[in-house]
This record gives sequence, structure tokens and C-alpha cells, in this order.
Amino acid sequence: MTLTRRRFGAATLAAGLCALAGPGRAGEPAPTVAAAADLRYALEEIAAAFAAGTGLRVRLSFGSTGNFARQIREGAPFEMFMAADESFVLDLARDGLTRDEGRLYAIGRVAIAVPKSGSPLAPDGTLEDLRAALAEGRVTRFAIANPEHAPYGRRAREALEHAGIWEAVRPLLVLGENVSQAAQFALSGSTDGGIIAWSLARSPQLAPQGRFGLIPADWHQPLLQRMALMRDAGPVAEAFFAHVQQPAARAILARYGFALPD
Repeated sequence: MTLTRRRFGAATLAAGLCALAGPGRAGEPAPTVAAAADLRYALEEIAAAFAAGTGLRVRLSFGSTGNFARQIREGAPFEMFMAADESFVLDLARDGLTRDEGRLYAIGRVAIAVPKSGSPLAPDGTLEDLRAALAEGRVTRFAIANPEHAPYGRRAREALEHAGIWEAVRPLLVLGENVSQAAQFALSGSTDGGIIAWSLARSPQLAPQGRFGLIPADWHQPLLQRMALMRDAGPVAEAFFAHVQQPAARAILARYGFALPD
């Protein structure tokens, strides 16, 4: 049975909420923004600047785009959705679950990531070293996000297929629930490396933990990232939606390695 927004399990949301909770406006609860995991560090900066400039706050819940789309269909009380693959937003819009088709806000990239030390892999964006390591048996575990519901996992698979090594690496895969978890696997030493979002590789939090190589953009379908307001979004969510499109927020996205749509 489809869940209502009121009855949607709070535990489902709590796992991904960051600390930017608080009153949204005049004592109202802060609206919740469902955001793709590749945005974790960039969007935290954007939301902090929004709060500092307006006194308004949003709650950020990070996870896989596919899972969020499913939760929205089940009645999750999100007021704004920032997807890593625009097709999920467009599908929701066609079904009348968003106000409109929203806006394209960024274009993502993928990168190979290896731990700072102890990995047999080089951070080679051409994946030639990974190919050699697979042939030589130097790789035991390799992380990507789950392609079943995470756009960055799908693009990782496409890049590996382009390089002709998907079948060789497939038995060694460790799948993250989202690209942020895949980055944890890739950099923690629990795997030899992985393919993650370039935006996470550029973050001050993760950059010191590893070495990275940007994978060519034409090795996979573009990561066109789109956001939209839900039908019942309130004024704070509307203000944050507008804020993300402003030059200051776009500059933060660019600093994290996102290409920006015109």
C-alpha cells in the first residue's frame, strides 16, 4: 500500500540527514531536500551559505537518486529533489509528482580513486593500469556504486565497459548503496580502489585520503543533474531552489568539479 507523507518512516530519512536542521521560517520545520550523494560536501557548503545569508535552513538528506525517486513515489515528505540523473526527475514530473520539470543544475564526472597508500593500483584515468592489474591478478576488490539505482554506478559500469574490462572486474566488485559509500570503500583500504564522483574526490574531506584520475567524459553517458520542487514545496524550499541557481552557489559547484549548464 502506498504510504502517505505523514506516515512515511522517519528512520528512512534520519540516516541521511545532515546537521543543517532547525526552523525553516518563523518556527516552521525546515524543509527536507533529497540530494544525490555526489553533492554531499558541495551542497553542505551551499546550504550553510544560504542559512548565513537568509536566516533560513534546510535539512539535507543524501543518498542514491534511484532510491529517493522510489521514496518520493511512496510519499516521502521531501520538498525538493536534486538528482544525479535527470531522467528520474523527468519521470516524476510526467507523473505529476513535481511542480514542473525543474532545472538542470550541474553535469557530473567520474574518477578512479585509490587509497593514499597500500594499493596496487595507480590513479590512471585511462584505466590502463587497472586493465594490467586485472590481467596480473593484482586486484582483489574494486568499489563502485550500485548500478541498479545509483546513476554514478551506472556511469562507472559504462566507463568500465568502454575500457573493455567490465567482465573482468565484475566478480571483484564491492557495491556501495550510493556513490558516497562507494568512495568510503575505495579510500578506506577495504578495497584496492574504485570509481567515484569527481566532486567527492575534490572535497577537502576526501581529497587527502586518496589519489585520483579523471575518466574521460565521453566514456559514459553524461551525468545531467536536475533538480525540482515537489508539488507541496513551501516558501523556504522555493528560496533554496532559487539560491542554488545563483552565481555564488554555482561557483561552489564549479569548485567541486561540476560542469555548469548555461
